Amino acid sequence: MSGAVGETEAQVSVTDLLREGELTVRGRIREASNGVLYCTIAFRGAEAACVYKPVAGERPLWDFPDGTLAQREVAAYEVSEATGWGLVPPTVLREGPYGTGMIQLWIDAEPLDDGGDDLDDGGDDDADEGSGEDAGGADAHEGDVPEGDAQGRDAQESDSPEGDPGADGLVTRLTPLLALVAGEETVDGWKAIGLAEVGEGETALLVHADDERLRRLAVLDAVINNGDRKGGHLLTSPEGRLYAIDHGVTFNADDKLRTLLWGWAGQPLPEEALTVLARLAEELAEGAPLATRLAELITPAETEALRARVRELRHTGRHPEPSGQWPAIPWPPV
Repeated sequence: MSGAVGETEAQVSVTDLLREGELTVRGRIREASNGVLYCTIAFRGAEAACVYKPVAGERPLWDFPDGTLAQREVAAYEVSEATGWGLVPPTVLREGPYGTGMIQLWIDAEPLDDGGDDLDDGGDDDADEGSGEDAGGADAHEGDVPEGDAQGRDAQESDSPEGDPGADGLVTRLTPLLALVAGEETVDGWKAIGLAEVGEGETALLVHADDERLRRLAVLDAVINNGDRKGGHLLTSPEGRLYAIDHGVTFNADDKLRTLLWGWAGQPLPEEALTVLARLAEELAEGAPLATRLAELITPAETEALRARVRELRHTGRHPEPSGQWPAIPWPPV
């Protein structure tokens, strides 16, 4: 259980811990655009670090007038679990010290050195140990909050792609799964996103890792219509498992897909993804358990749009491409 301690934790499921545990606020994550609190939670001898996002701390969004960001975060977890990929950390909706909110398990991970790594190859360079959610350590003392972005977690270290370093021998990692490549040609192990200005009139190619875990996430983001997939929302556990966080701007009935994961745009979906989408279509049918749970979290129009996106992905059999009707890439990208 990432972020958890206690000899009896195996007897308590993570979701039971999050739903039933005693929540203790340890500090506030100040870099977040909405109210985000770093907490610990304990239940029947199990304990974990978690994030608490009370609805009362949400800022209104004109294009998401219905429901709450917290409900959308939980809906994203429910869909992620239905895929079988487990890409979103355990997330529940419950009462807390500041009212109803989203509670999500904190994911421990190791951050990159400040400023990223300049690599003369695509291999793994050592990074300072750390821990982190959008991150820092789960060992924060009361009043101390791990530094990070929207959900309080820095970019995290993981196995990085290996490949040809390119003509000038330089790849600069922004996160373990996001990098800048000098010039306009990508290198082995990385997928091109687009050119980015890096100062003094110079540009570099923004790339993400050619990673099966990211490809699954690209499919999930297309399904839930994620309007804000940044590099800082990608966390890799010490065991190498990828988690994605910050799903408050998802499930809009209109096309809002804005992501860094365009490296597979227009390419055929893997067979695994098509199998998952077929199962999702069944679980989203009226009266099915997933559809019933989502009815408590998003609007009927959003649920129908979700079904339509799954149908479209199955019909085309391809990763979506930018629509041109909405900014395709979030900025800044981390």
